[in-house]
Amino acid sequence: MESFNVVETLQPAERALFWVGALITASLALWLLYKIITGFRIWVLGNGDLLSPKLGKWAVVTGATDGIGKSYAEELARRGFSMMLISRSQEKLDDVAKSLESAYNVETKTIAVDYGQADIYPKIEKGLAGLEIGVLVNNVGISYSYPEFFLHIPDLENFITTMINVNITSVCQMTRLVLPRMEARAKGVILNISSASGMFPVPMLTIYSSTKAFVDFFSRGLQAEYKCKGIIIQSVLPFFVATKMTKIRKPTLDKPTPERYVAAELTTVGLQDQTNGYFPHAVMGWVTTVVAPIKLVLCLGLRMNKAQRGGYLRRRKLR
Repeated sequence: MESFNVVETLQPAERALFWVGALITASLALWLLYKIITGFRIWVLGNGDLLSPKLGKWAVVTGATDGIGKSYAEELARRGFSMMLISRSQEKLDDVAKSLESAYNVETKTIAVDYGQADIYPKIEKGLAGLEIGVLVNNVGISYSYPEFFLHIPDLENFITTMINVNITSVCQMTRLVLPRMEARAKGVILNISSASGMFPVPMLTIYSSTKAFVDFFSRGLQAEYKCKGIIIQSVLPFFVATKMTKIRKPTLDKPTPERYVAAELTTVGLQDQTNGYFPHAVMGWVTTVVAPIKLVLCLGLRMNKAQRGGYLRRRKLR
């Protein structure tokens, strides 16, 4: 009778485990190599000369007088686009238009409208008539004055309507006005400025976060519809940028100036359908949506916004 040999019995299992481990290791190595090459392509090489007046003579920027919108207008004018600037204040529009004309020798037009109102789009349509539009930047947006619980938001009914009109309706309506001409020419770029707040729920900024999530979903859905027609529709999800809306005065590596952010973001157009636009923000986006559990993200967001709310209310009482 042959004796039972444990080593010989386990050898097939050992070989199988070895090949499974080798396959997993090789797969991870290939995945890492792919990510490194893709990251180098996006964040180092960029998209070259994709964004140029070859797409169409005019670029349209909403919310063009401050912050990120103004920086988009400046960068697109630098690239040679004639600029259609849309914002609420005619005085500020005139200042930005004169600055662009002087610095970049480009043609400018302006339309003064309040995106909080729903009856403005016939005026915008008339202003855009006859323009060969290559780029639309749907940038206009509003947020909270300070983080607040839903039912404690001052003038809640009007706040809801205004937030939806500015952050959601404007994106849909501006796209409705511009997209048909892009489709007819089979080229064009639409950049919809969402927010990292739209990547996950943000307690005490709940309405803002939800409207920005809509912008992200809207953009990605349209990109799937129109990519085959030669049109790029990109969802842009920045974290904090040093602007008037964020109330950040001192830029840092993770909180760049609008100029630095826009210069980085425009290099991703045509390479990413959904982008955080700036490499440190891309790392932050990966951590908050892939690595960190959503319950932890919600908990930290709630804690941070409660602290900001308390500080704001204390400062207001001291005035």
